[in-house]
Amino acid sequence: MLMKALVLLSGGVDSATCLAVAVDKYGKQNVLALSVAYGQKHNKEIISAENIAAYYGVRLLKLDLAKIFEGSDCSLLKGSESEIPKESYAAQLKSTDGLPVSTYVPFRNGLFLSAAASIALSNGCGEIYYGAHSDDAAGNAYPDCSKEFNEAINTAIYIGSGNQLKVKAPFVGMKKADVVRTGLNLNVPYELTWSCYEGSDTPCGLCGTCRDRMAAFEANGVTDPLLKGE
Repeated sequence: MLMKALVLLSGGVDSATCLAVAVDKYGKQNVLALSVAYGQKHNKEIISAENIAAYYGVRLLKLDLAKIFEGSDCSLLKGSESEIPKESYAAQLKSTDGLPVSTYVPFRNGLFLSAAASIALSNGCGEIYYGAHSDDAAGNAYPDCSKEFNEAINTAIYIGSGNQLKVKAPFVGMKKADVVRTGLNLNVPYELTWSCYEGSDTPCGLCGTCRDRMAAFEANGVTDPLLKGE
């Protein structure tokens, strides 16, 4: 018997690939997507999530959790006056003294997964998928993308759901290049995705996520479809 799955869909490369994996495994009729607004400075990733869900023919739920992050100075958020860094995560980590980078939204994955657990249970889903991978966790840049975090949150949600719900992070041991390779094999429409922390017409190419995204496509011998024609 197929289990229904809920996929956290941000609109980026990793979550789009995660959705493709879930649809390939269970069929679109058994997959539900969830897009979460958290007060980000632009809505391009929300629009991308809508387009990706439409492409796969899955139902998309939307949740607004922006209020929770109003006290944060995370540089991704509307209320922050901090500039989004235009350098790699490795370069940023040299000045954080072991703390996460400035684009880390406080405990975002923990919050999203907890909310997703309630939604998943309410909609008959037995699994939650999200696209955490090892490059984001490296150096403590995004600690809520690590294997240790995934194992802990999975245990908490499994116990708290009465052993009904599991958390799946299929890429948690992979690098982003491996995620892209998986998606290319599944024909993920990467031209519909958005990763850049800026909300311009084209990716900035300089922020941490742009750099990682470009490198992941290059490692697979292909050009990022958002950069073709530039």
